[in-house]
Amino acid sequence: MLNRRADKLELLRIAEAVALEKSIDKELIINSMENGIAKAAKSKFGSDNEIKVMIDRDNGEIGIYRKLIIVEKPENNNLEISIKDAISLNESNKEKKIGDEVLQPLPSFDFGRIAAQTAKQVITLNVREAERERQYNEFKDKKDTILSGIVKRLEFGNIIVDLGRTEAIIQKNELIPRENIKAGDRVKAYCLDVRREPRGQQIFLSRAHPKFMEKLFVQEVPEIYDGLIEIISSSRDPGSRAKICVKAVDTSLDPVGACVGMRGSRVQAIVNELQGEKIDIVNWSEDPAVVVSNALSPAEILRVNVDSENKKLDVILSEDNLSKAIGRRGQNVRLATKLMHYEINIMTDQEDSERRQIEFKEKTENFVKNLEVDETLGQLLVAEGYSSIDDIKDASIETLTKIDGIEEDTAKELIERALEFYKKDQEEIQKRIKDLGLENSLIKLQGLTPGMLVTLGEKKILTLKDFADLASDELTGSYDVIKGERIKIKGYLEDFALSKKEADELVMSARDIAYKD
Repeated sequence: MLNRRADKLELLRIAEAVALEKSIDKELIINSMENGIAKAAKSKFGSDNEIKVMIDRDNGEIGIYRKLIIVEKPENNNLEISIKDAISLNESNKEKKIGDEVLQPLPSFDFGRIAAQTAKQVITLNVREAERERQYNEFKDKKDTILSGIVKRLEFGNIIVDLGRTEAIIQKNELIPRENIKAGDRVKAYCLDVRREPRGQQIFLSRAHPKFMEKLFVQEVPEIYDGLIEIISSSRDPGSRAKICVKAVDTSLDPVGACVGMRGSRVQAIVNELQGEKIDIVNWSEDPAVVVSNALSPAEILRVNVDSENKKLDVILSEDNLSKAIGRRGQNVRLATKLMHYEINIMTDQEDSERRQIEFKEKTENFVKNLEVDETLGQLLVAEGYSSIDDIKDASIETLTKIDGIEEDTAKELIERALEFYKKDQEEIQKRIKDLGLENSLIKLQGLTPGMLVTLGEKKILTLKDFADLASDELTGSYDVIKGERIKIKGYLEDFALSKKEADELVMSARDIAYKD
């Protein structure tokens, strides 16, 4: 197609056909042809030449030129030309000056096999890049929406979906476990990401993401689509169970009832799309205690202790309701934790009572031992809400004397002893940190207290990279279900009342510093 005997208009017809088929600008196709022919021409005239090809947009005529720079004394005839020679090439070059570019016409030539192949490769590559750019621009605004397409093929457990003028991929880990999808099936999926990739698919879909379920609710529940009901959060164990928290913007509506639909028709349509996934619809409330009670249904909650500052919830219930709240393999409480973004600690009434007694005893013993007070005074301080020696150190004489039985002299003495203990304790901690051999960069990590550093050092976590490689659960502690029994796994810094959010921030900060290179 590219030799001088070819019908010149054929080039333009080919460019137009390719542009139409690939939905790419015709001008870009012609530019690609020009680049391809230029590459082939270099093989013919020498790679040290700068070649420019121009295809006439009206008649398809191909002009091949050598680009030359005007200089006073040319040293390389393939790249440079004198003003005199430039004018002899074309009278219009009279206006040119030193440093300007001129075009020297080159003769037409028949493409050899290698040159033709080179031109074809350049054209194909440019067209493919243009097609990928078109795909990206077309779909970048469709991120965070549901897309529908036909399954084209399966590759190593991943699914390639035909969206019409392009393909997308659902990676194996973004599929609902055990769902049977075959080539030719129509599938819906959440558009997780659209990104520029040099090879392979650029559109990434998911059927396992919680947002897929949320978008299905938007499609199935008109009140959500119209903004009368708002989705607050969601969590999923794909193919098994899910929770979604909804809030009525229009207070006259029942958000749970609207999402369920008449005889469960609305939620059932979503369950069917999610391969039978059981969905719990939770009514939102300003009070986290109410939300967690709804989220852990069908378990009946006795009471909830809320720590809003550290985003922790202690859920107390009867022994009979413990397994219901935890769920199979801890699924129910795990989904509720993700739904609320709170750390949920489930315990029986007896466990809560025992825990309180142990905490009360430990705090009392701390005051008795380190402030040298009698047990009665220690118990009195704990009962009034003083948990640590730091609390006493930071207290004022006025606040302490408000406690029945504590005179001004006693209050003053308590504060002095607390300050003395604190100073001595800090000196011992600094010595202990030095003896443990902690890396200076870990010591300087913002957010870690001296007490935390000692604890980490005792656990042989001595460097910033050691700390960066930890998971936040290893710091705060967690629960695991082993052989049907819920087991508490103690965190390295659990005794410091570190919240999940604080632990995440500490670990991420360490990773940013340790692996910034």
